[in-house]
Amino acid sequence: MTDFRDRVRAQVAIARPDHWFKNVFMLPGTALAMALTQKGVGLAEAITLLAGIVATCLVASANYTINEWLDAVSDRHHPVKKERPAVAGLVGATGVYVQWAALAVLGLLIGMKINGVFAAFLALLLFMGVLYNVKPFRTKDRQFLDVLSESVNNPIRFMLGWAIILDNALPPSSVIIAYWMGGAFLMATKRYAEYRFIGDAERAGAYRRSFRFYTEQSLLLSAFFYGLSSAFFLGVFLIKYRVEFLLAIPFLAFLFTWYLKIGMNSDSAAQRPERLYREKKFVAYVFFLAVLIGILFFIDMPWLNFLTDTHFISLGK
Repeated sequence: MTDFRDRVRAQVAIARPDHWFKNVFMLPGTALAMALTQKGVGLAEAITLLAGIVATCLVASANYTINEWLDAVSDRHHPVKKERPAVAGLVGATGVYVQWAALAVLGLLIGMKINGVFAAFLALLLFMGVLYNVKPFRTKDRQFLDVLSESVNNPIRFMLGWAIILDNALPPSSVIIAYWMGGAFLMATKRYAEYRFIGDAERAGAYRRSFRFYTEQSLLLSAFFYGLSSAFFLGVFLIKYRVEFLLAIPFLAFLFTWYLKIGMNSDSAAQRPERLYREKKFVAYVFFLAVLIGILFFIDMPWLNFLTDTHFISLGK
């Protein structure tokens, strides 16, 4: 009986429900769609949003399931991941593929009940999981492409949140690229923290093939590039659509800087974002920033328009 319970726990564990918090990245898409369309949130919208989050969690868990199974051999070389259920032999191929299919189908069925656009983005999220994990694609083995292909899930989540409210138009491209590059910054920082934690280039390369081509310097510089790119495209979006958001830029810059500092810590929480809750001050700051941006959605500040004025400022001479 104990052995059966252990195997059930293992099946649940490889679906990584502790990673579901990442689907909070859907909510800015929902908020932006509501702000641009001036739609309110009633009971029906709240239920639809909840169903959308559930569907996204199920599809994400399908991706985690296949990821853990296909990474079992290489995870043996990681100081922490070597304890995962797939590495320990607590799950089998049949159970893994049945679970992957069940989670994927159930998530997509719920998505289709919401609307076709939402279901299409869910299918894209599922496809990216295959592209990232499964040979001959397996983009996670390729330098830089590993970060870019995994972080694309961030804008997909944004578009899922958007499609719940607005299924007849796409979000502005500038905010999508900013979201993608922001996710790439987070992922590159995670890679940097992992590489430093392992502390041995040969062992790191055995654990993650892309680490055979990275160095600490290249990972850090790539994170810097992604952060700058995210800030640039975010600035484009803010100036075009709502100048008030520019007031949040210094706070966002501080957020990126703080996260990079966390990534530099020994045994950094950036390696396992599901444990970021332990960084209580950082979490409190993220909450503060979310409230600030929420307020800026509804407060008009016409005096800020001088920042987008194409004329020179007269000095009265």
